[in-house]
Amino acid sequence: MATIVDVAKRAGVGLGTASRAISGRGSVSADALARVNEAVAALNFKPSNIARALSTKTLGMLGVYVPDYSDDFYGKILQTIDAELRAVNRHMVAANGFGAGASEARKRALDGVQFLIERQCDGVLVMSNALRPSDHAALWKEMPRMVLLNRHSSTHPEHAFSSDHREAGRLAARALLARGHREIACIGGPQSAPDNVDRMSGFHAELALHGVRVPRSLQADGDFAFASGHAAADTLIARGPRRFSALFCANDAMAMAALSRFVQAGARVPEDLSVLGYDDSALATYTTPALTTVRIPIRSAAENGCRYLLNLCYGMALPVEREFPPEIVWRGSIAAGPHAPLPLEATP
Repeated sequence: MATIVDVAKRAGVGLGTASRAISGRGSVSADALARVNEAVAALNFKPSNIARALSTKTLGMLGVYVPDYSDDFYGKILQTIDAELRAVNRHMVAANGFGAGASEARKRALDGVQFLIERQCDGVLVMSNALRPSDHAALWKEMPRMVLLNRHSSTHPEHAFSSDHREAGRLAARALLARGHREIACIGGPQSAPDNVDRMSGFHAELALHGVRVPRSLQADGDFAFASGHAAADTLIARGPRRFSALFCANDAMAMAALSRFVQAGARVPEDLSVLGYDDSALATYTTPALTTVRIPIRSAAENGCRYLLNLCYGMALPVEREFPPEIVWRGSIAAGPHAPLPLEATP
C-alpha cells in the first residue's frame, strides 16, 4: 500500500509539501499541487484518517442536522453540503428527527445536534425550525463552530445563512396583485416555524399596503406536507362557494396538493383559480399546469454556510456570499385576475 512518502518521491516534492497538498492546509504552488495529485491518482494513495486526525487535530468531517432525510427540500440541502465537502476532501455525518410530532421536534433536534457534537465533528450545520434562540445560545457555548441554515440570529449573525422570508412573502403578494388578483385565499404552514411566520406576515403586510385583506374564512393552515395541503383545500371548499380568484400556499408541497384538490372539485387552474407556491421544489414543474412559485435559493444558502464553516474549521479561504434574494418563477398556474393589474415589480 502506497504511503505519503511514496507520493512525495513520485511527485518530486518534499514530504511537507505533499502533506499540505493532500490535506488542503497551507500554501502549495499550482505546479506542485498538480504533481502531487497525479502521484496520488497513479499510486491509488488513500490518506489515513487516523494519521490526518493526529497531524491536524481534526477528523475532517462536519455534522449536519436536518429534520427529515426523505423530504425533497432537505434532500437538496444534504446533496449540496455533501458536494461542497467532497470538493475539499472532507466528509459529512448527518442526523435527523424524522417521525417527530410537534411536541417532540425540539427534543429530537437537540438530541440530533448533541449526537453530532459527541461524534467529535469539527463543526456542525443545523437546519431546524424547532430550536429556539435560547437553544442556539446553549449550543454555541458547547460548539462555537456551529452554523444555522434557513434561520437568522441576532447574537451570531455571521453564523446564520438564510433568505429574507418576509421579503419573499411580500414578493408573493406583489406577484398576485400584479396579475389583477385581489380576492385571495392562503394556506399557511405551522405557526411554530419562524420562516413560515415571516413569509406569511410579509404576504399579508404587502397586501394591506394595497388595501387588500384576506378574511379568516379564506385562510387555512397546514404543516408543509402534501396531506395537509389537501386537507386545507378541503376546508376552504367546505366553507361554501369559492369567493377568491387566487390561492397562495406557504410551500410547494401544499400548493401541489391543493391544486389537485381544487381541480377534483371542478375548478380549472388557472382559468378559474390561480395557484402560487413557495420554495421552487423540483416537483413544481410536473404539475398540470406547472406551478408558479417563489424560488428560495436554499442551495446557495447551504453552499455558502458550508463554505463559511470550512473556513472556520480548517483555515480555508473559500469565497462566501450572504445575500440570497428570492424571485418568482413564472409557470402556468397563474392567469390574469378579474381586476386591473397593479404596476409592481413582480410582473413577469
